[in-house]
Amino acid sequence: MSIPLLIILIVVGVFVLLFLLPTWLLSGKLYRKLLVRQSPDKWARQCSFPDDEEYCRMFEEALAWDERYRDRMRPLSVESDGLKLQAQYYDFGADRAVIIIPGRTEGCLYSCYFAEPYRAAGWNVLAIDNRAHGLSEGKYPTLGKRECYDLLAWGRLLHERCGVKKVVLHGVCIGASAALNALTLPECPDYMAGMTADGMYTTFCDSFKAHMDEDHHPNFPITYEVMGHILLYAGSNVVTDGPIYRIGRLKKPILFLHSREDRFSLPEKAQLLYDSCSAPKTLHFFPRGAHSRIRIHAPEEYDACIAEFLKTV
Repeated sequence: MSIPLLIILIVVGVFVLLFLLPTWLLSGKLYRKLLVRQSPDKWARQCSFPDDEEYCRMFEEALAWDERYRDRMRPLSVESDGLKLQAQYYDFGADRAVIIIPGRTEGCLYSCYFAEPYRAAGWNVLAIDNRAHGLSEGKYPTLGKRECYDLLAWGRLLHERCGVKKVVLHGVCIGASAALNALTLPECPDYMAGMTADGMYTTFCDSFKAHMDEDHHPNFPITYEVMGHILLYAGSNVVTDGPIYRIGRLKKPILFLHSREDRFSLPEKAQLLYDSCSAPKTLHFFPRGAHSRIRIHAPEEYDACIAEFLKTV
């Protein structure tokens, strides 16, 4: 081996040992904290942010809705990808239903916060625990890559066992990504008829970068190493896959709901998704609301958008 090549290998080895290895270990710890369910108590059905007053108010309203219609609810389960998944189904006697897909850390009870506009419009409500959330099995959320097949399984159950003829999806953040993935799969059935996207991002990588910026953390190299952990353990490439790469395939109606105060799924990204979509579409911007918290600031306007959208589905 030549001396120059040996020197290069030594320099590369020192760089990996002193820089990349420590950051890889740090990014792995961050990945496990944010995106791996390490015990059943993590991401269960309780309020995820008990110290956040606004969030607690949303969760309390969700619990109140669940209690109000508890006599209409029955638990449902389905198997997908070898995982047993759980949900609560609120049957109001309709032959159409919405599947509400919450974002990261949330279970089905939180989803009840978004259920009222669908109930009021005459739709049944299926509030699901995503894989690795609530009472559902799983360790690694895949950020929409495999959850989309879970949604098809839930849709089949509603169609074949519950007499539902039409299904729409309501996705919040990551839930919106999963919903879009489901509706753009070649095997997606016709009875899966459209979706509402609350705070949908272009890619999870873009959203994660925004979180890092918000917390004043450097994006390089941690963000990209976290993306590497996601690919390694969850099998999801969230850098070169995501809603911006799939929205052009959508043929079914979509309602985009977005806040101009959203710092994690930026308004200009929502506009880009809308402009890239050739399906029947509506985009409604709200002046207030943090990410995933639009409805708490304008419940009547939010619900009216959904009611109008459902007329077109």
